[in-house]
Amino acid sequence: MDDAVLYGLTEDGIAILTINRPEQRNALSAEVRAGLFAAWARFEADSAARIAILTGSGDKAFCAGGDLKEMVETGLKVPPRDMFPVPYETISLSKPTIAAVNGVAFAGGWMIAQGCDLCVASTTAKFAITEVKVGRGSPWSSPLIHMIPQRIYMEIVLTGNPISAQRAYEIGLVNRLAEPDRLMETALELAREILEGAPLSVQAARGTVMIATEMSRSAALDAAWAAHEKAYSSADAQEGPRAFAEKRKPVWKGK
Repeated sequence: MDDAVLYGLTEDGIAILTINRPEQRNALSAEVRAGLFAAWARFEADSAARIAILTGSGDKAFCAGGDLKEMVETGLKVPPRDMFPVPYETISLSKPTIAAVNGVAFAGGWMIAQGCDLCVASTTAKFAITEVKVGRGSPWSSPLIHMIPQRIYMEIVLTGNPISAQRAYEIGLVNRLAEPDRLMETALELAREILEGAPLSVQAARGTVMIATEMSRSAALDAAWAAHEKAYSSADAQEGPRAFAEKRKPVWKGK
């Protein structure tokens, strides 16, 4: 339990990454950053792990953001692009991820939750991009333009004010809300719904969503067809319709 980031794996292939510094509000200190980089690398290399859930220890903070004391001590100016462990940006991942936000997700906490594919939040969670209040910046927030309306995005970054979990759900930042004692249960339920799908189809579907945020409509369609070719050509693409016709649960091979 002394590890800054804990790594666990369920029997059905769900990796659970837990930031384990509740007394520091799970802030992104050097040891937590190193722990997250290592845990994400372990998840990607673990053939038994098919999806990951990122959460924080305790019930007060998912992650309160960067370590401001460390920034003062080191005189940090522009942070290196690879300083923080952001899924799919500074970390190469090929599998889906879910943020399970159990408390405040402020600044860098919002950043790493935003980086995950999906987000489940406790009803007591709060989200904020607080950088304007401490003279820092949030260039990492730019993908939000594909996630929430522009004027809401503008208000969030200009004021630095927190929003409730309910508000985050209403604007589309959060997929599902859960009472605090059901947060992980709800995140696991969502993960298992995804695991019901054929692995190659899930991979192609995730890739298509990301392609669509980066290309024009016609280019995205072309790229999406190419991304799905492997899934269409797989044995699972024959197993799915066969299982449906035979009124049984499909047995996915991931190939």
